Amino acid sequence: MVFVWFLLAAAVTVYTARKLSQYADVISEKTAMGGMLVGTILLAGATSLPEVTTSFSAVIIDNIDIAVGNMLGSNLFNVFILAAFDLYYRRNRLLHLASSNHKYTAFLGLFLMVLVSLALILRMNGTILGIGVGAWLVLAVYIVGMAVISKMPSPPVSETETKELDAAPAKSRSIPVKRAVIGFIIAAIFILGAGSLLSITGDKIAAVTGMGSSFIGSFLIAATTSLPEGVSVFSALRLKNVNLAIGAILGSNMLNMVILALSDVIYREGSILADASGSHLLSAIGGSLLVAVIIWSFMRKRSESVWRYSIPSIITVIGYFVVQYLIFYS
Repeated sequence: MVFVWFLLAAAVTVYTARKLSQYADVISEKTAMGGMLVGTILLAGATSLPEVTTSFSAVIIDNIDIAVGNMLGSNLFNVFILAAFDLYYRRNRLLHLASSNHKYTAFLGLFLMVLVSLALILRMNGTILGIGVGAWLVLAVYIVGMAVISKMPSPPVSETETKELDAAPAKSRSIPVKRAVIGFIIAAIFILGAGSLLSITGDKIAAVTGMGSSFIGSFLIAATTSLPEGVSVFSALRLKNVNLAIGAILGSNMLNMVILALSDVIYREGSILADASGSHLLSAIGGSLLVAVIIWSFMRKRSESVWRYSIPSIITVIGYFVVQYLIFYS
């Protein structure tokens, strides 16, 4: 029965994620907010709600390995999603179509993951106001980083950035902004509830299967709670909004590290990053390396060869499965 509830919660997140992407596209098109801003803040925040409830609930039921594994595993899965869709739309060269400002959020997300990796390595037990030092560092860097990014000038829009995706359906412009905002909020609430159910059932699945909380958190629950990002990205790409799609992934990666830090507020036994299983280091370092590959893809010169353009995404997809294999056997 626990598997039925798990699948039901996953189905709810997938359906509502499609609605979130549709409403976010309307907001980005009909307001002063562009696709990058809506994707990085609104859509990324809403699709990260399952991670919030899952991780907080996992800490409350005293299973911090699911909480930590969920956050790090979600970042891994998010990068995998981006690489997979980049390969699917390889002829359109998604990472060349997107705004160059995405590299700033990618760098910030990478820096946050490196901080988490260091906290897992150093096992800093010190706390300030009951919150681990590592968590404080993550929160401080995120706040400063977002303040700096917000002051970055917007690059001019080129012809390549406005190029439409092949075989993509036309956007629906019939939804008014007010309805889109209300629908966005309602869908976010449904995703919030589904996240708690995923956490509880995931903890029971870990006990039933005997696969361990670290692997369940970093693979099964992380992949499921990241389904909203996957569905949202696919929907955004079908709506020809590349910046919305990429912004949702990169913004979610940053927020996941913030959620991990905030989970330390609920954990009252010390520092969550110091007490978590050492196997999470594989997810943290592996995720950091894969994000670095994506950044390389953002910053390199435009390639005329589809094969050469696809190399970073191929490396990322293969790297994802290698990391998951190592986590399973750790």
